[in-house]
Amino acid sequence: MQNILDQYETVTEANVKEWFHVGEVSDFPENSGACIKYKTKQIAVYNFTRTSKWYATQNLCPHKMEMVLSLGMIGDKDDIPKVACPMHKKNFSLEDGSNLAGEDLKIATYPVKIEAGNVYIGFSD
Repeated sequence: MQNILDQYETVTEANVKEWFHVGEVSDFPENSGACIKYKTKQIAVYNFTRTSKWYATQNLCPHKMEMVLSLGMIGDKDDIPKVACPMHKKNFSLEDGSNLAGEDLKIATYPVKIEAGNVYIGFSD
């Protein structure tokens, strides 16, 4: 199963090669997540309206290898925006993908931009 995780790598705005259009702002639920597909990757997209920010992460929870993070609850822990896996309650930072319990599990994050009501996710491949 490790090879599934290998396809997910954090992307920063500095190394974006493609901004992929994933829909319109109205296609995504407020204060929740939705899943999109980019090539072979499932990406969770979060419209965090309480903070007026958007986030994108891998949809794969690295704990039990389930594609569920888009269904997780978003909130914050110590002012860090986070998603909690709906199955295992592991909390991950939406900013950098780190595990907020200090465990060695991490998720990939991707930049999001909104232009003229359209949502784009940045990819490096």
